[in-house]
Amino acid sequence: MLKALDSKEKVVQYRQAKESDITEICLLPDSPEELFYCFPTASFPLSSEEVSKSIADRSDSTVVEHNGHLVAFANFYRWGKEGCSIGNVVVASSVRGEGVASYLIKQMMSLAFKKHKAQEVTVSCFNQNIGGFLLYKKLGFLPYDLEERIDNNGKRVVLVHMKVGRNAI
Repeated sequence: MLKALDSKEKVVQYRQAKESDITEICLLPDSPEELFYCFPTASFPLSSEEVSKSIADRSDSTVVEHNGHLVAFANFYRWGKEGCSIGNVVVASSVRGEGVASYLIKQMMSLAFKKHKAQEVTVSCFNQNIGGFLLYKKLGFLPYDLEERIDNNGKRVVLVHMKVGRNAI
């Protein structure tokens, strides 16, 4: 099912990811740092095997198209009535600041609350990802836990876990 943002100039819609999207999804992260944010265990550049495995092992893999071009991807790594956890969130650098990420996360929240009847939605964001933090705060997510991790350069980083309840939409 396709849904579009209200805009005459820009057509933005989401849909379920399909096998033919995998090559385009692999091109979304621009750098090893960006890839670490969305696929922390993957090596740059993102491989089709990693994306295929993510789609197979997770639920509701979703893409966003902007004027006919695939520009974003996300899915759930945990789903059900207790809650859904959004993962693998990546948005093309060419559309950042245009509302695509917000649109994608809102669609994922809607899927969690309506399809899965989830009580809460969680998302995790690495401490260096300022854009991610600002987005999640704007959408009502609040931090509830911190987890120490090691990035691809061997440096200590913090993964901040955030959640939002059903009343967010």
